[in-house]
Amino acid sequence: MSDYYEVLGVEKGATIDEVKKAYRKKALQNHPDRNPGDPQAEQRFKEISEAYEVLSDDKKRQIYDRYGAEAVAGAGPAGHYTGHGFASMEEALRTFMGAFGGESIFDSIFTGGGGFGGFEEGGRQQQQGVSKRMNLTVSFEEAMKGVEKEISLTSYVPCETCHGKRTTSATGVKRCTRCGGTGQIYEQRGFFSMSMGCPQCHGEGEIITDPCPTCAGEGRVKTKRRVHVKVPAGIDTGMRLRLGGYGDVAPGGGVPGDLYVYITVEPHEFFERQGHDIILDLPVTFSESALGCKKEIPSFTAQGVRLTIPEGTQTGKIFRIRGEGFPNVHGSGRGDMHVRVNVETPTKLTVRQKELLSEFAELESANNFPKKKGFLEKLKDLFTV
Repeated sequence: MSDYYEVLGVEKGATIDEVKKAYRKKALQNHPDRNPGDPQAEQRFKEISEAYEVLSDDKKRQIYDRYGAEAVAGAGPAGHYTGHGFASMEEALRTFMGAFGGESIFDSIFTGGGGFGGFEEGGRQQQQGVSKRMNLTVSFEEAMKGVEKEISLTSYVPCETCHGKRTTSATGVKRCTRCGGTGQIYEQRGFFSMSMGCPQCHGEGEIITDPCPTCAGEGRVKTKRRVHVKVPAGIDTGMRLRLGGYGDVAPGGGVPGDLYVYITVEPHEFFERQGHDIILDLPVTFSESALGCKKEIPSFTAQGVRLTIPEGTQTGKIFRIRGEGFPNVHGSGRGDMHVRVNVETPTKLTVRQKELLSEFAELESANNFPKKKGFLEKLKDLFTV
């Protein structure tokens, strides 16, 4: 077990103000809202809060200095100490709020909707609503340029009759007498303390005696609504969009969950995507590749791009057109278009076409086909002993 003075970084003779100042600094650094998903920071936060709870109280501090942390755990009120940190994050957060002057200051430092939610009047922790997931398919062109889509969403929203309060009566809600409105009860077993949801109020901290007739005392109703989703240019399959607050509202109110929209981009008939670049296989005729030509290439950013195919262009030759690919979804730069030439061999020749090709074949020389000439010479050398 760590020494409480070392945890806060203060001397053994530190004043209450010095203890409080040290605690505030370390608690802010390790608060769960500033370190989401970091279990080590969460554990440090609990240890820092436990150390402050002891060293800021003269009586507990004297017991700790004389007999150690186990003695403080045994002497403390039920539910506050286990000898190995706080029984729950809720207790550590309450200590934090107390050190900063109450819930209003706490709310001004950290935004609502974090993993631990907020606290309602009376100390009951607000529930985080359930987040929802939806799949959205967009076309290749829409992913290239960006688009706004309207989707249909069914979710829980606050009841309009009771405004999420679960009752329309001024006396329709009673604070739970068993847990005192916290929603948690604690049992002390030796040096250890255990917390559990209150069985009388089912962890809600209050009991509805006159439920709202519209929502049956749940404080929320299920409804279908239309939501506009802005899909940014450059988005790709597998990416997701987060719409804060469009998930379900928890029973009795609290922070609503979020809506996560997972994107699928439809493939294009002619273009293939590779990261921010796009690939186009361009078919050209034998005569076009031999004599050279100019081609109009469709573009997603302009009316079209004029591409020059030089004489003697071979199949597989790639031409790059800068800036004609997908934009970066984060807004910096865009990819290129790569045009890959595919020389198509003519079929269904007429008699005259065959005659002309035969005449051309008689006029061919090795210089017309440098790759063929080099290949045959190397192949001949390979089998020459």
